[in-house]
Formats: sequence, structure tokens, C-alpha cells
Amino acid sequence: MFYCNFDFVKTKQIMRKYFIAIIIAGAIWSCATNPFTGKKNLNFVSNDQIFPTAFAQYNQFLTENKVIKGTTAAKQVETVGMKIKNAAEKYLTSLGQKDYLNGYAWEYKLVENKEVNAWCMPGGKIVVYSGILPITKDEAGLATVMGHEVSHALANHGAQRMSVDQLQQIVGVGVAAATSQQSAEKQAIFQQAYGVGSTLAVTLPFSRSNESEADEIGLTLMAIAGYNPDQAIVFWQRMSAQGGASQPEFISTHPSDATRIANLKKLIPKAKATAAKFGVVYK
Repeated sequence: MFYCNFDFVKTKQIMRKYFIAIIIAGAIWSCATNPFTGKKNLNFVSNDQIFPTAFAQYNQFLTENKVIKGTTAAKQVETVGMKIKNAAEKYLTSLGQKDYLNGYAWEYKLVENKEVNAWCMPGGKIVVYSGILPITKDEAGLATVMGHEVSHALANHGAQRMSVDQLQQIVGVGVAAATSQQSAEKQAIFQQAYGVGSTLAVTLPFSRSNESEADEIGLTLMAIAGYNPDQAIVFWQRMSAQGGASQPEFISTHPSDATRIANLKKLIPKAKATAAKFGVVYK
């Protein structure tokens, strides 16, 4: 009992020390402001580094999966994708950030897959799975999904996640070094505690923050593209109605549907106001 208590106290001290190191390191590397969020990013992975790998992985995925071409649904994916792309370009140009999309090679593909999913790789490489179409139902629903996924790329979430992962690995090495004089059993306890603690305290909140950020940017893009942002609520209500098992929010990479819908409702007026600056007006 004594040893368990000792380990717990030492673990907290070590984890606190190295979580502070993460924050300090993040502050050092957070030197680029994202034009969509106005926030400084934890990002030391450049587009020149990440784009070639992302493009290669995208092409590899397309060769290994069935791409749907020429159908009404496939054309809808391309249409919505192009409108979201144009909206992003308009918005960035209005902010004096026209060059922000240099290196992007936009591509929109519908892939046959029953999974309810869609994603966008860094550099604008988008895939929509056919399994999500019964839930998107129309262009507005699809714009909600594609706007969200594109926003992950525009906000450099992939590069940010890579940066966080690298920092956590560095800190993990530090934890191992700091406990190297302990017994093998205690070292294992410290490493396990660090793994769980860093996931709950850093990784998952970071992922949920990225999701909420993509929701906000995506809402703005769909509004500028000509899709009423009110329809984002309708889509997420349909998504929520699908049911299925869900994890408590604090151990999930995504906000709960209820949290997401509540946040989107608060953001809709801002999205409409931004769209109005581009001559797109909603009641």
C-alpha cells in the first residue's frame, strides 16, 4: 500500500514537470497565425514536408479502393467540393492571404464504402464514402461534411497533430530518463501513467478542439459557398439519430453530437454575417 502511494505521488510530480515542458515547447514553436482562426498554431511541420507524403498516400488509397465516377452522386461531390474550394479562396483573398493555398492540389472523390465517413488530407485531397450519402441527403448536408473535412486541412490540423505527437514522444523519453534509477516495475507504472495522462490531458482535448475548430470554419465556408448554415444542424440531427454506442465525451476524440449541435447553433449568426460580406444573404 505504501509503495502504491509513493508511485502515485512521484508519477504526478513527473507528469506535471513534463506537461509543463510540453506547454513551454508549444509556446516556442507556436509562431504561425492561422488566418481562419486567428490563433497561433503548434506546428513545426511545413507543407513542403507533409504535402508530398499526403498526396502519395491519397493516390495509393485511390488505387486500392473503388472510385465511383460519372454518377449523380459523384458529380455532386465534385460540385460541392469545388464550391467549398472557391469559398476558401474568396475568404482568404479577403484577408489578404491569397498565397495561403499555394501548393494545394484539390481533388474530390466518391469512394464505394459502407462506412459513414469522409476525410480530407493535407493539401486538399478529399474522399467521401458512399455510406454517408443517405445521411447527407442533399448538397447542403454534403457541404456540411465536406466543409468540415476541408477545414481540418486549412487549419493544418494534420501537421499540428504530428507536432503534438512528436512532443509527447520527446517528453516520454524524458519520463523514461527521469525514472531510470527506479525499479523496472516502477518505471512501467510511470510510463503507463504518462501514457494515460497525456492522452486524457493533451491528446483527446486537442483532438476535440480541432473538431470544434473545423466545425466553425466549415460552417463559414458552406455559408460563403451558398449553403444555408442552418442545414448543418439538420445534418447533425440526422447523424445523431443514427444512434449506436458512444463514448463519454472526455475520452473521445470528437465532441458529443449534443455539444456539437449546441456549438453550431451559437456560430450560425457569425457564419451568416461573414457570408453577407460576400453578397450571400440568409434569413
